[in-house]
Amino acid sequence: MLERYQSGSAGPRILLVHGLSSSADSWWRVVEALAPHARVTTIDLRGHGASAPADSYALRDYASDLPRENWDAVVAHSLGGAAAVLAASQPGFARSLVLLDPVLEVPEADFEAVLADQVSELRLDEASVAAEKPHWDERDRAAKLVGVRSVDPAAVEGSFRDTGRWDVRAEARALRSPTLLIAGDPAIYTMLDPELGRTLAAENESIDYRVIAGAGHSPHRDKPEETLAVLTERLLG
Repeated sequence: MLERYQSGSAGPRILLVHGLSSSADSWWRVVEALAPHARVTTIDLRGHGASAPADSYALRDYASDLPRENWDAVVAHSLGGAAAVLAASQPGFARSLVLLDPVLEVPEADFEAVLADQVSELRLDEASVAAEKPHWDERDRAAKLVGVRSVDPAAVEGSFRDTGRWDVRAEARALRSPTLLIAGDPAIYTMLDPELGRTLAAENESIDYRVIAGAGHSPHRDKPEETLAVLTERLLG
């Protein structure tokens, strides 16, 4: 059972899914923007936030946990984006997707380096987050610390080791729900290969691909105004 939190009382039903070593708190700004117009649900993934630890942290485990409630939209970041793609491969999950810099593939050559980078985040503290993310709002930095302090440490390595080959590109190519890929700027940092993003959009008419200039892997925290503008236009029309 995942911990879930509700905001808003009318309008489209929107689920927000966070990334690795994060929690529902990371969506505070998006919730504030959407809740006056939508019914917003945020969750803590298994082993994250207030949700219980688990024996396995494979991508398909995360995907199987996501509530299948035919959401009007699911907005998912990073690891959450990969899990949402897998969940969307089965009916009854969501009518549309917005994926923020989703990790659709971790190339085998980069696997150990990416894993080591994610494990290193467990050592973050107030000083290091402030030094690494000076452009983030204080609430974003605080939410990041909540995430790394509350995550089951086994979840970080397990998300990679239990998954094995991290590759949901085929499932992404097969998406039939309208899907917006919002990527970080390749000149800054992104975990969504730009060529893959462009190819998915060119080959699948259900997929759009947008880059947030100046953003890194967390567009909603790196460039919040620009990202919120794209999100609200897409979700609220």
